[in-house]
Amino acid sequence: MEYIYEPWPWYVAGPLIALVMFILLLIGKQLGMSSNLRTACAAVGAGKASDFFKFNWKAERWNLMVVLGAAIGGFIASTYLSNGTVKINPRTAQQLSDDYNIKSAGKAYLPTEIFAAENLADPLNIVILLIGGLLVGFGARYAGGCTSGHAISGLSNLQLPSLIAVIGFFIGGLVMIHLLYPIIF
Repeated sequence: MEYIYEPWPWYVAGPLIALVMFILLLIGKQLGMSSNLRTACAAVGAGKASDFFKFNWKAERWNLMVVLGAAIGGFIASTYLSNGTVKINPRTAQQLSDDYNIKSAGKAYLPTEIFAAENLADPLNIVILLIGGLLVGFGARYAGGCTSGHAISGLSNLQLPSLIAVIGFFIGGLVMIHLLYPIIF
């Protein structure tokens, strides 16, 4: 059980992801998470308000089960199959602590300095989370998918737009962490 409690190394997790992608390729499906928002909105009738949601959402309902399974699996893994430790490079944890006053790096899945319930009383945190959520949501739709969809599914299907999107994600991440994040925090 101790092996299950620890984070899985790349040589275990990578082939498992590749196996899932191969099975999806065989059955003619593509993995993606952000497209499920469109599917869910269409399922509850958003097609009446916007043509963007007018499509055969029932053909995509299998992917809604993937999202549900990911949420349930994440809950089970973090609650019952984890010893509570988070593996992070000690130098990264030290830099986060020194430069950004994030002391919970390596101790929590999400930085408690930002995501703890008591921090939601701070209007600045709420504004940052809302703007960040809107930008990520808009960016995922504008890019035709999210990072997991492009980086895992799109690249495994050798799609050039996914390669371009992944390069853009990396550039955006570097700009954010090295230029914008120090200004905001």
